Amino acid sequence: MNLSLHARALSLALALCVSSAAWAEFKVGFVNTDRIIRESALAKAAETKLKAEFAQREGALRELAEKEREARTRYEKDRLTLAESARLQRERGIVQLRQDLERKQREFQEDLSLRQNEELQKLLEQANRVVRALAKAEKYDMIVQEAVYMDAKHDITERVLRDMAAAK
Repeated sequence: MNLSLHARALSLALALCVSSAAWAEFKVGFVNTDRIIRESALAKAAETKLKAEFAQREGALRELAEKEREARTRYEKDRLTLAESARLQRERGIVQLRQDLERKQREFQEDLSLRQNEELQKLLEQANRVVRALAKAEKYDMIVQEAVYMDAKHDITERVLRDMAAAK
């Protein structure tokens, strides 16, 4: 919301300060950041890299979850025939497995989120470099990354995607 107010204020200031002739020469472009994140080759490569990087840990988590599920199933099946001490021991073991699983899942999610943010930051830095280079080369006065409405003729996202792929 704050960004929207700033954009409106900027637009109003530009409209008041710039003569209509100069305004006609004002060149604006729009980049759809969400599309860059979804469609760029760099984003797809980062996603593949992260899947490979976290595949082993994800598999270990699945195995641990299965081990915990099997322990609960065995316990439910055997609990009526178990001695009190064996029943308590199994319950403690299941609780320990569950706590271990939850801790490892939490650590996994934190590490994955951190790495996703790192890769996203790299992607956005690359996109911004490409956008700045395009703005200078094509003499854009302003390139907007977020707008409530923008006419498709101002959308330069496809060119940014192509330039990002070429920059690799």
